Amino acid sequence: MSGGSFARERRILKADEFSSAFRLRPVQKTAHFVLYARANALPHARLGVVAAKRFAPRAATRNMIKRVTREIFRQSELMKVDCIVRLSKPVNSKAGPATNAQLKRDLRDEVLRLFVSQRVALSSTSLPESHT
Repeated sequence: MSGGSFARERRILKADEFSSAFRLRPVQKTAHFVLYARANALPHARLGVVAAKRFAPRAATRNMIKRVTREIFRQSELMKVDCIVRLSKPVNSKAGPATNAQLKRDLRDEVLRLFVSQRVALSSTSLPESHT
């Protein structure tokens, strides 16, 4: 991963912005993640990541998921869209290691598929508008 920063303006931070996106139908699903997306009126894309403790019991795992997701989002160069990535299935248990190279690779591949599909969707259809 690169050492690039993830500016506050590129994050979805407010609870009402998260909840309004969750009311939309998911645009893409993988084995462990769900992507919600909608167009925004800003000149850049924004990201929100939800990694619940019940699906990733270890903080190190949740933090790794967020880091990987932010890095791939940063590299995807999406424009004018709000994306929320939600962990929807358990990724490991409390018994095993919090993170490992294989888990990181697998999750990275899944998140990459989400954002690649989003780039294709943006080029072919329009997303619901955001009122932020």
